Amino acid sequence: MLCNLIVWCGRRAKQDESLVKRIKVLLIMAKAQVLYDFTAEPGNKELSVREGETITLLDQTVGGGWIQVQNSSGQSGLVPEGYLQVVGDIIDSWSGAEAFTHTQQAAQDDGEWDDEWDQQSEGGYHVDGNGEEEGGASDRSTHTSSMKISLNKFSFAKGPSPEVFLLAQPLANRERLPVYMGEVGPVWLYPATPLHCVVADPKKESKLYGLKSFIEYQITPTTTSRPVNHRYKHFDWLYERLLEKFGSMVPIPPLPDKQVTGRFADDFIRMRMEQLQVWMTRMCRHPVVSLSDVFQFFLTYRDEKEWKAGKRKAERDEMVGPMIFSLIEPAAPELEPGDVEHICEQYSHFTKAMEDGIRELLNVGHTHWKRCTGPLPKEYQRIGRAFQTLSTVFSSSRYPGEDTLTDAMIAAGQTYEEIAQMVTQQPQKDLHFLMETNSEYRGLLGALPPITALHKAAGEKVKEAERLVCAGKINHTEKLSMKQRLSSMSYTLQAEMNHFHSNRIYDYNRVMQLYLQEQADFYQQIADKLRGALRQFTTL
Repeated sequence: MLCNLIVWCGRRAKQDESLVKRIKVLLIMAKAQVLYDFTAEPGNKELSVREGETITLLDQTVGGGWIQVQNSSGQSGLVPEGYLQVVGDIIDSWSGAEAFTHTQQAAQDDGEWDDEWDQQSEGGYHVDGNGEEEGGASDRSTHTSSMKISLNKFSFAKGPSPEVFLLAQPLANRERLPVYMGEVGPVWLYPATPLHCVVADPKKESKLYGLKSFIEYQITPTTTSRPVNHRYKHFDWLYERLLEKFGSMVPIPPLPDKQVTGRFADDFIRMRMEQLQVWMTRMCRHPVVSLSDVFQFFLTYRDEKEWKAGKRKAERDEMVGPMIFSLIEPAAPELEPGDVEHICEQYSHFTKAMEDGIRELLNVGHTHWKRCTGPLPKEYQRIGRAFQTLSTVFSSSRYPGEDTLTDAMIAAGQTYEEIAQMVTQQPQKDLHFLMETNSEYRGLLGALPPITALHKAAGEKVKEAERLVCAGKINHTEKLSMKQRLSSMSYTLQAEMNHFHSNRIYDYNRVMQLYLQEQADFYQQIADKLRGALRQFTTL
């Protein structure tokens, strides 16, 4: 996105060339510190990094929640954005905060900022995978998702600080997000009628007299039954807004990534539509996200004028980041900081173990898929051809009664070749859905470390409260308020944990039932074919 900013500046602010030069310096010289260990998966162009390691940012426009980096040994690869914290290793004295302020002012001076930004983002920066970026000659999917670095991420300051919420002034006349005590502990308030939406009817559209083409999808929510149309970049905008607003307490799964080539192919459009459906379904199932103003606006806007006005309103939302906790009202007693720390650690251990388990299952699944579409069907084909070759040898004997045996041998050979074809097609019928579900949960789990890290940082701040009182930085009332707000954060984390677990149990029950049913049907079909071949042989 910063690359787009440079181009925009070149077109819109030629009079301030120093702005462009300084932003380029910020982009090229940026360093980051690794917040959590990350182990690369083989074949995915990822780079393993360790907590505390300092790396160089090479490309922040990759997308899908990934950033291309280089370590001190000169090795480069992709690392999840949420695992990094940008640091101020900048040779230019102009700070990132100044850059952000300057570009914000430029945006305010030009009402077409959003549209011009979107036009340039359609250009064609590169990323490996199968996703999509509409417009331009080249645009950009894997099982990860779409991401653009927000401008405020280039401030080269530390990530969201819990102090923003812990020491904030009380808010009056604000919406509230209640947390209730259920059978399993703190839970969100779920709507009486769950929201659903259908992503369908993709159509190729164009603008600028056909110079820019894109795919537009129709989204129909159950609340209105009135379809709205959105391009991929609109989904990307929604992802950014949800991440900014709820990312401190809700894991926002990444979108499918952008596409370089083949984005108008029928197979890709079908796959992209399925992935967007999965993403929208996940968002609809979250009681906080689905009822938020920005999500409802995305599903209910009526025309282009309302869309532009709603976008700008959402982008000016002040209740973002840690401030979202100001809206939480738990219907439960205040927790002690020690209890909060224990809950946070317990959640971190579970999610880390689940992430490891998903990584192993994905590796095994990828290996099995390759075997099913490569060597395994070839083995069945070789067996079938061997039977047929032997039948040819038998038929050359011209011995009376030979035809019955040779015909049966040929039928057996053909059966094994048919089985080879079945083996090739089977992963798409069952393993595909298992892999997609695990990839989706991998994205969800990848968004959790920053959330738990924020909670841990808040706990540390509350522990320091007594020292801050002694130093005169806060008073006793503010200390008690910090403790109470930490408790609210903990109830939020627990409500999110319970939402995550209930969805996990439902999703894995569903996908495992589908997988095992398809597997049982598959092997039953093979057994039926083998029994059919068996009946071709006479009993002596």
